[in-house]
Formats: sequence, structure tokens, C-alpha cells
Amino acid sequence: MGNGEVDEARSDFTLIIITGVITGLLITVIGLLFLDEIIWGLGASEILFPYCKDYLIIQLLFVVGNITQVLYQNLFVTAGKPTFGLILSILVGIANIVFDYIFIVLLQMGIKGAAIGTGIGYMIPTIIGTIFFLTGSRISEADMKCGDRTAADRREGALLFGRSELHFCKPKMVALVLLKSCSNGASEMVSQLSTAVTTFLFNATMMKLLGEDGVAAITVIIYSEFLLTTLYIGFSMGVAPIISYNYGSENVKQLRKVVRICFCFIMTISTFVFLFSFFAGENIARVFAENNRHVYEITKEGFTIFSFSFLFSGCNILASALFTALSNGKASATISFLRAFGFITVFLLVLPRFLQVTGVWLAIPIAELFTLVLTIYLIFRNRKQYKYL
Repeated sequence: MGNGEVDEARSDFTLIIITGVITGLLITVIGLLFLDEIIWGLGASEILFPYCKDYLIIQLLFVVGNITQVLYQNLFVTAGKPTFGLILSILVGIANIVFDYIFIVLLQMGIKGAAIGTGIGYMIPTIIGTIFFLTGSRISEADMKCGDRTAADRREGALLFGRSELHFCKPKMVALVLLKSCSNGASEMVSQLSTAVTTFLFNATMMKLLGEDGVAAITVIIYSEFLLTTLYIGFSMGVAPIISYNYGSENVKQLRKVVRICFCFIMTISTFVFLFSFFAGENIARVFAENNRHVYEITKEGFTIFSFSFLFSGCNILASALFTALSNGKASATISFLRAFGFITVFLLVLPRFLQVTGVWLAIPIAELFTLVLTIYLIFRNRKQYKYL
């Protein structure tokens, strides 16, 4: 789109969405066929197995919606509709809370109700997003029948209806587009996979050191980390299309301005998030573990050390998104892999042997610090190629 190749952008967009839907269907079928093997393989106990099965069956039915809504949330920004995406995200959050209350509390459906509520939450942006991009397609097709109008006039007419230039069309099957999309998105894939693997490692380590209460405490901190880093992630996802657009249009001056503003913002917010987590860690622990004094004490002590990771993680997350936007999937994946898996795994396996529980809390802050050093190196190493500094 930055190069003015609108038709190609529409074709790529449609191809990516269709591929996402097909991938989701395959995951659903494979997941249902090997449901028991997956649950046992992930370490479920006899007690947990029926709960896992009830939840996973329902979640697998909504995989297509889950994948599509993730794609749409990124592509709303690319289509120039970030506010629309934000409104949908807020709507989904509210709907999830409401449906969880209805199915779990009012209808007494337990874990099944939780799965249904989450699944419906996936479908809201999926359905609305599909209607949005289909409507844009119909407007464009109507405009194209007016032979006396130029392409620019047709695009202007579509925009008057609140639509973007990005919408569904008959796609061209270009394997290279899918390969580049997958390689460019490798960093995000690595982050998601790494989170799952490191969570297992954290649980296993804490189970060995402090038993079930230790697992509960690390779970609280991991959820809190996700909550506090959503600002970094959301901001980085939001600015990535803007960076990519300016890079594609070779607007070097604007590219440099955007990149500098982004890093200044992230560094400022990182300081505030660190201070909040450091001084409010006790209150956060109380919210999750108010009824278990031992879990509360473990979590409170952990927050004091763990909070330092927020000083470094923001720049690492933004840098990964930056390189993704610049189509440098290799650099982006390297940052994501080391911060979310490589360094954490090493420190999690080594530090607890010498520092016990303190080593567990230190694993992520030290991993983020080491990643930040690498991030700074990659930014300055590539500055001449991309001209963002």
C-alpha cells in the first residue's frame, strides 16, 4: 500500500485471511482427533483431565474465529481504522466478562461456560471484521462499474463510506506471499511458543522448590506480567503498520520521526510500569491470592525482584515489532526468541540451583537485560540500511 500497489495489497490480504481460516479448520480437526493424547501429553493429572477435556473441546471449535480475529486486529490498523479495532477490542473484553458471568455463575456451566464465553468473544471481531471488509469490497465493485470514473475517484468514493482501500477480492495464489508472511511473523510465533514452554519450566521449577503454592505464585506473576506488558504489545502492534508504510513509501524523514517518538514513549512508559509494579506489587498479589496467605507472601516477595524486567521488556518488544514492520523477520525473531525463550531457559535452569527461589524471580529480568543489549546492537547495526536513525 505504501508503494501504491493497492490491488496487490487486496489480493495478499484476502489470501492471508483464507489461509488463516484453512489453518484454523485443520487445527480443529487434528485437535479433536487427538484430543486425549494432547491433554495427557501436556501433563494433565487424573483430576485435571476431565476439566481440560471439557474446555479444550469447546475451544477447538472456535479456532477459526480465534485466528481470524487476531489477523483482523492487525489489519484494521493497516486499513487505516485503528479506532475501529480499539472499539472492537474493548467490546470483546466486556463481552467476555458478561458471557463468563452468564455461563459460569447464572447457568452454572463451570469450565464449559468459561470456554463458551471466550469462544463467543473470538467471534465478535471475526463477524464484524468480515462484514466490514466484505462491505468495502461491494462498494469498490459498484464504483468500478462507473466507466467514467478514475481509480482515484473510486477509492475516494469508498473512503466517503468509511471504508478503506483494503478489502476482500479474488486473490491470486502467490506462494511467496505466504512464505514471506510466515517468515516475517516468525518472531510472533516464537514468542507464543516460548511463553508456553517457559511456563511449563517455571511450573516445574516452582513445584520442586515450593510445591503447589509456588506454582500458584508464579502463575499470578506471569498473568500480571502479561497484563502489564499489554501496553507495550498493543502500542508496538499499532505503530508497526505506520512504520512499514513509511518505509515502503521511502519517506525517510517521517520514518525517523516515528521511530524516535516510539522509543521515547516506550522508555517513558517502561519507567512508569516499573514503578507501578514495584510499589503496587503487594496489592496485585492481594487481588489474586487474598485467601491464601502463603501464596500471597511468595508472590509479594517475587514482585519486588520481578518488577525490574519491565524496565527492559518494552524496548525489546518494540524493537521486535520494528524489524517485523521493516520485513526483517530474522532480526525480529532473534529478539523474540532470546527474550522469550533462549535466555530465560538458560537462567531458569542455572540460577535456581544457586539462588533457589530468588533465582526463579531473577530469570526474566536478567533475560530481558541481556536481550536489551542485543537489541541496541541490532538497531545500530541496521540503521544505515533502513535509515530509521
